Amino acid sequence: MADELRRRLIELFRWVDPGPGSSHLVSDISGWWRDPHVLAGLGPALAAPFRDARPTVVVAPAVTGLMLGPLAATALGVGFAPAHKPADGRLPAGPLTWSRSDPDFRGRQVDLAVVDRRLGPDDRVLAVDDWVATGAQLRAIRKICAVRGATWLGASAVVRDCPPEVSRELRLHGLLDAAQLPA
Repeated sequence: MADELRRRLIELFRWVDPGPGSSHLVSDISGWWRDPHVLAGLGPALAAPFRDARPTVVVAPAVTGLMLGPLAATALGVGFAPAHKPADGRLPAGPLTWSRSDPDFRGRQVDLAVVDRRLGPDDRVLAVDDWVATGAQLRAIRKICAVRGATWLGASAVVRDCPPEVSRELRLHGLLDAAQLPA
């Protein structure tokens, strides 16, 4: 199943030119969400490398993480805690623990927050995301885990596009390396 999932992820991936004024192509992963076999396989595939570590919660950053996080959590039989971004204009009520990311591949810093009551010292955290280029958002989530006293187990991503030292630091597993995607 893993080889078939990888094949479909590559097949359904596209680079898109957003038009004048853009300095780079944009990844189009929308085909992944349309394919029922990819959707069925993503959660188990993202969870598999960490199953023996017995995560108690999956944390993922908005926006794409709001789809991937529940898929991985369901595969593990655990809950999900989203890492919210204030830019989406919808923050949950109650106390939040915040962290600002390091600059990402475009130089942007992102604020992330997790609801305090959703993450605590008894938690063992698996973070998931669609694409990891710098690890900036995952580091911010790891900081939130540390503040809340939770144990960081590592992270899974659909695409790993970061240097090996970042993968080692974050204990990052990728279903694909960016070099496997069509040019």
